[in-house]
Amino acid sequence: MTVDKPARRRRDPQRRIEEIAEATERVIAERGVEGLTHRAVAEAAGVPLGATTYHFATKDDLITAALSRAVDRYAAYLRDWVAQRPELSTDHLVILLTDVLLGCFGPQRDQQVTEFELYVAALRRPALRPIADQYTEHTVEALAHYTDPVTAAAAAATMNGLTLSGLAGTHAPDRTHIEAVLRRVLTPNPTLSLQPPPQ
Repeated sequence: MTVDKPARRRRDPQRRIEEIAEATERVIAERGVEGLTHRAVAEAAGVPLGATTYHFATKDDLITAALSRAVDRYAAYLRDWVAQRPELSTDHLVILLTDVLLGCFGPQRDQQVTEFELYVAALRRPALRPIADQYTEHTVEALAHYTDPVTAAAAAATMNGLTLSGLAGTHAPDRTHIEAVLRRVLTPNPTLSLQPPPQ
């Protein structure tokens, strides 16, 4: 009597790559970029150490994969956010953006810290900078649905600064402070030209 052997499960390389990249984000959330190792990622992903080094030869390759995932996730979030709010007054925009920033200091803090860890990694890793640039580009593009490009760029820089100072400082800014700063940036000033500055 012949006994059929169980079918071997076919490996899905793309799924394995995604699992490793996702595990890299978890390790960075727990240990920071400096604590990232192939071994730690392999343990977090539940895969052999050789699988991480096969798909990602260096630590920088792991960081690149994690940063790319974070940027793609952020871009999808912004597209959905704008699609649900095609038109907003300045006051309404200020309130909603304040809600977003307050979430960065509350329920979304761990995710925000991980994303900033990845973003700041580009300071010493030039190869990451084109990916890091996309964070700002996506933010400006989303805000430009509600204001002019220069104001959108100013608001993006302001939000970035408020988030970083709130995460790294001893106290996160409160709603009153965030709303006041964003309203100052987003409220059109009729005495200023809306033309972009010369290159």
